[in-house]
Amino acid sequence: MTARDETDLFSVAGKTALVTGGTSGIGLMIASGLAAAGVQVLISGRKAETLAAAVAAVSEEGHCRGLHHDVSTPDGVDSLAAELASQTQTLDMLINNAGTTWGAPLAKFPDSAWGKVMSVNVQSPFMLVQRLLPQLEAAGSMENPARIVNIGSVFGISPDVALAYSYGASKAAIHQLTRILARDLSSRGITVNAIAPGFFPSKMTAFIGRDAALNESILAGIPLGRQGCAEDIVGAVRFLCSQAGSYVTGVVLPVDGGKLLNG
Repeated sequence: MTARDETDLFSVAGKTALVTGGTSGIGLMIASGLAAAGVQVLISGRKAETLAAAVAAVSEEGHCRGLHHDVSTPDGVDSLAAELASQTQTLDMLINNAGTTWGAPLAKFPDSAWGKVMSVNVQSPFMLVQRLLPQLEAAGSMENPARIVNIGSVFGISPDVALAYSYGASKAAIHQLTRILARDLSSRGITVNAIAPGFFPSKMTAFIGRDAALNESILAGIPLGRQGCAEDIVGAVRFLCSQAGSYVTGVVLPVDGGKLLNG
């Protein structure tokens, strides 16, 4: 294999990707990294001002357009899918990143924390796959499939997720849904994989950085001794979405600095 072949093996240039929740955190990292790699990136977000700022930031790396929709509701998923269908007949990559969490002690954990978290983290990705199947099938083939990447979490694998009961359960659910969809869509030229990130800087983990003792404790539990960075998550996405990952489906890939080695 030549150097040119190796470069092409991991190329995603010229593809089109939808990144849900692409306005901050891991979603913004993925959107920026894909745009820099030559992908035509679409990002969805529910807040117009935040979406505009994210589109401006990602556009500094490459091509990016924003889609103002709230995927936390079925109506929002439907409107996002309809707008995307009106703009493109093919979709090479669907990155289901939008998510939410809820934390409270066991005795005080509210019933309302289940419906919202499971809806955003599990139901919405499933509905988007349903609604966008025509565009994904049009883009994919058995030799070069379309790609679905669901963003799960190490806390869908490890029980070490204090006070976030519905979040951990929802991430375990999206991992299992990934496997089921991978089986069902393999004959349609679509691969389905999940990434299970560990600790990355985001709104969900911002409280860690504000607590020096907690931050030190968490880093002590990560064998590689640091939080994840943009290159870590973008590299995993690019692998799964490039020709190098075309024979990989139904996998839950931890990107966690070894966190799961410690339970």
